[in-house]
Amino acid sequence: MQKRWLGFFGIVMLIVAAVAFNRYYLPSLAYQEDAADSVSNFSLKLKEPSVLYGMVVDDFLVIEDKIKRNERLGDILLEYNVPARLIHQVSQVSRNIFDVRKIVPNKKYTLICNQDSLKTAKAFVYEPNPIDYIVFRFGDSLTIDVCKRDVVTVEKGIAGEIRSNLSETIEELGISHELTNKFVDIFAWQVDFARLQKGDKFKLIYEESQVEGVTVSIDKIKAIYFEHFGSPYYAFPLDQGDGDDYFDQDGKSLRKALLKYPIEFTRISSRYTMSRFHPVQKRWKAHLGTDFAAPTGTPIRSVGDGTVEEAQYKSNNGNYVKIRHNGTYTTQYLHMSRIADGVRAGTRVRQGQTIGYVGSTGLATGPHLCYRFWKNGVQVDALKIDLPPSEPVKKEYLSQFETVKQDLTNRLQAIPFPDQDKQEPMASL
Repeated sequence: MQKRWLGFFGIVMLIVAAVAFNRYYLPSLAYQEDAADSVSNFSLKLKEPSVLYGMVVDDFLVIEDKIKRNERLGDILLEYNVPARLIHQVSQVSRNIFDVRKIVPNKKYTLICNQDSLKTAKAFVYEPNPIDYIVFRFGDSLTIDVCKRDVVTVEKGIAGEIRSNLSETIEELGISHELTNKFVDIFAWQVDFARLQKGDKFKLIYEESQVEGVTVSIDKIKAIYFEHFGSPYYAFPLDQGDGDDYFDQDGKSLRKALLKYPIEFTRISSRYTMSRFHPVQKRWKAHLGTDFAAPTGTPIRSVGDGTVEEAQYKSNNGNYVKIRHNGTYTTQYLHMSRIADGVRAGTRVRQGQTIGYVGSTGLATGPHLCYRFWKNGVQVDALKIDLPPSEPVKKEYLSQFETVKQDLTNRLQAIPFPDQDKQEPMASL
C-alpha cells in the first residue's frame, strides 16, 4: 500500500515539475534567445563628423561671408581676435604661396571659430574661384595650405531651336553664355548671328568642367550642327600639331585671318552706314564703323595679331586703340573706359588679347564699342569684308579627319531635337 502511495506521489511530482518547466523555464529561455537575437542584430549608429576644408568642425562655429568693398584681410582677422603677430605673418606671406593683395570683393570666405563669446578664429578660408581655396590656420604659429577641389570633365549634348536669338535660346536650355560665345566664335564668318531667323536649329557636343556637380567652365566644343535658312553647317575640331582648329564637313577651315567680333557676342546697336543721325551732334552724317552695345568694363579683344599704332585719348574717340595687322588690314576700337595695361604704341598684340574695356568716353551717349576697319587704307564695313580662310586640313591629316568627322556626325544625328513647345537640356553623354 505504501509503495502505491509513493508511486502515485512520484507521478504527481513529475506533473508539477512539467507544469513549472513549461510555465517558468521555457519563457525564460525564449527571453534569453530573443535577447541574444536582439544583441546580435543591434548595431550602434554613430553620427558622422562634419568635415569642412579637411577640418572636423562639429565643435566650432562656422561663419560664411563675402569680401566687402575696400575690406582687407587683416581687418577681418582682427575682428575675430586673431593675434596681431599672426596677422603680421599673414601680410608677410611669400607671394609664391599666396598674394594677400589679390583678395577682391564679392569672393567667398569662411571663418572657423571657437564657440565662445569671443568667436576667436582658428582658421580662415578664402575662395578666389570655384576650384581653388586657401586655408589659413591659426595655432601657435601660422600655417597656410593652397588647395584645389577635384575637377571632373563631363561630356554633354544639347539641341535647340531658335525662337528669338541664340543667347536666349541657350539660356532657356540652362546653358551658360560662355557656350554661346564659343559657338559664335567658331561660325562667326559663316553666319551673321545678329540676323538669325526663327526656326534655325542647332546641336552641340561639348565638354564642361564640374566641381561637386556644379559647372565651372565650358572647356571645348567637340562638334556642331547648325541649320540656318535651311542650309546645314558643321564644325569639327582637329589638332594638326598647333592645337585644335575647326573645319567644316569638307575639311575647310572655319577660322579666318581675323576674328569677326572684337568683343564676345552681343547686340549690334548701329551698323556701318553712309547716313546716320548722330545722337550727340544731332545731325545726319556717315557712320564708318559698327557699334556693339555692352556693359561698361566688358573686355575688348584684338581681332588679330598686329602692332599697336595708337593707344591714347582724343576728344571724339575717347580712349581708343588702333592696330595694324599687316599691309592690308587695320582696326580701331573707340570709347573705351580704359586701355588695358601694357598696351601702347609699338606693342605687339595677339589675336584675342584684351586691349581695353568698353566705356562711354569721348563722343558717346552710353557704354558701347565703336569698331572700325580699314582695308588698303579705306574704311569698310567690318561685318561684310570677305577675309581669306586659314589653311584647310593638311593632306597627312585627312584620314584622321575623316574618322573624327564620321564618328561625330553619327553622334550628332543621335541627339533628337526637342519638342517645339518645350526645350530641355540633354543629359550627359
